[in-house]
Parts: sequence; C-alpha cells; structure tokens
Amino acid sequence: MSTTLTKPTTADWLFAMPDDGSRYELVRGELIRIAPAGDEHGRVTMNLAGPLHIHVLSNKLGFVYAAETGFKTESNPDTVRAPDIAFVGTERLELTGTPLGYRECAPDLVVEVVSPGDTVREVEEKVRQWLGAGARLVWVASPKMHTITAYRSLTDIVVLTEKDTLDGGEVVPGFGLAIARIFSAE
Repeated sequence: MSTTLTKPTTADWLFAMPDDGSRYELVRGELIRIAPAGDEHGRVTMNLAGPLHIHVLSNKLGFVYAAETGFKTESNPDTVRAPDIAFVGTERLELTGTPLGYRECAPDLVVEVVSPGDTVREVEEKVRQWLGAGARLVWVASPKMHTITAYRSLTDIVVLTEKDTLDGGEVVPGFGLAIARIFSAE
C-alpha cells in the first residue's frame, strides 16, 4: 500500500532527503510513501534473492540489489522506483558506470513481491513502467497464490505454479529455482 504525499519533486531531492524512517518512491514527480513489508513478504523476497545473488556472484553475471535500492527510470518529471529485488547485468553496469545516486536505467530483471495492500492495478502499473523503462524481465511473486508471473513483455507472459521451476533464461543464464522453494516457510 502506498500514499502520495507531496507536490512534484525530483530524483536529486529524493536522494538528498533526510532519513525519516519511511521508504519512498518517486512516480512522475510525486513522492509516494511505501509501507514496510510484512513477514511473509520479507521471507518470500529472501527465498528468491538469496539463491539469485549466489548464482549471479558465482557466475560473475553482474549485481543483485536488495529492496530499497532506487532506479531512476524517467526524467521531467522524475520516476525512481525501488523493486523488491533487482539484477543488473555486467553489460548494463559497464554502460552506466557507478552512479553517486540512483542508477539511471531499469534493471535487467525486476522482482516485485505482491503485498496484501497492493491492488492489481498498482502491480500492473509497476510492470508496465519497468518494461517501458527497459527491463528485460519482470517477475511478480504472489505469496497469496503461490505463483510467479514472468513478463518478458506485455504480451509474453507466463504464470508459474509451485509445480514449476523459475528460469532466468537469457537475462540470468543458468539460474533456476523451484517455485515451491520460494514460497516455503521452512
């Protein structure tokens, strides 16, 4: 669940904003406060982020970023989104260098874990924004349904269940993880 807070602002302003204990995103110049994640959300996120991080490091594919890492995907008005998990491949890292603030590109892979307060419309809008900004793959994890929806585009969409294996394809070569493991409470 999110709340719009202020008049339009910029990515630079957001980056310099003092820490007030809240998490924010900037969507087309509007500051949005994001509620902290709950237990299940955090567990599902780490069940996927941990194996993904190990695979990416072991194969020197790029970097995996944790939640709260902002990516600037639009300017004038600015948009800075912070996915639950992000992967940026070596090629994109080399093209964009190491920024002092937000990386000014979409990650190659974006993972969004649906929170109980998220609406279908909010999740779909995030997917559209990520793909529109250049993400090559978006995974939406639904703890309620125990599914992962993989978007390569707005028309190339696959829903995976607990009987399936999540595959990184060309975006994260060699990565595979049982969907059941992602939603496991053990």
